[in-house]
Amino acid sequence: MTRQSAEAGGSPTLPLKGGNIYVRQDGPRDAPALVLIHGLATSTRSWDALVPLLTESHRVIRIDLLGHGRSAKPAGGGYGMPEQGRRVGEAMDLLGVKRAVVVGHSTGGAVATALAEQRPDLVTSLVLIDTAPSLDAAVSSGFVGGLLTEPVIGQLLWRLRTDGLIRQAASTAFSRPGYQIPQAIVDDARAMTYHAFIATSQEGDDYVTRRALPDRLSPLGKPLLVIFGEDDQRWRSSSAAAYRAVPGAKVEVLPGVGHSPIMEDPQRTAALLLAFTADHATEAH
Repeated sequence: MTRQSAEAGGSPTLPLKGGNIYVRQDGPRDAPALVLIHGLATSTRSWDALVPLLTESHRVIRIDLLGHGRSAKPAGGGYGMPEQGRRVGEAMDLLGVKRAVVVGHSTGGAVATALAEQRPDLVTSLVLIDTAPSLDAAVSSGFVGGLLTEPVIGQLLWRLRTDGLIRQAASTAFSRPGYQIPQAIVDDARAMTYHAFIATSQEGDDYVTRRALPDRLSPLGKPLLVIFGEDDQRWRSSSAAAYRAVPGAKVEVLPGVGHSPIMEDPQRTAALLLAFTADHATEAH
């Protein structure tokens, strides 16, 4: 695909080395760019409740990571955070985006960090939402989530997965009382291959283990906003304080929500994003 056809809103699938990548764009094309990167086992649809609150003032670009959503799901490699970050950068190049505020949720925050490490020219500032600074922040992946990582049992569960089983595994991602897990989350998890799920999970852990995210972000000199749900059941919300080691970082902890404030409370999440981008998006085009 040429840059021109991508900019003109042609096919939403970009042909990149290692597998095609699905992108979705909303909002004015001449507005400051905001790139949204989803977490493990979700897709561009995890941002559905948030995007309408952002498009009045931003060109919002969502990307399905390799192995997720409508992007390719190869049986081989390419699921590492640096590789995923490289593809996001290449997609931005094809779309003609030269500068953007980059937002990552959970594992997507590690991908956003990898992108900033590789392509500081593209990233004006970063927003990490419930992204663990290190594996020491782990609380639990839940009973079913833990079993999925066991090679034999995990593969069996994956083959037998029902909507109910997926909802049980996903339940630790939501803490707001009365919140109903969207069917899109269930469908996105069902559409993944076991290989893509495990490879992305392991690569995300390895990336953070090799070097904690605050240590990676500190030398980059990028404005940073960290948002955490106070009731996150996967990562200790108190671990968000580790990001204060990054010069100039702003940390916001939202009461009443858990691991997925982008879905549990899109209004508060959007308000924080818009306030942050008001200071930094003027450089993003």
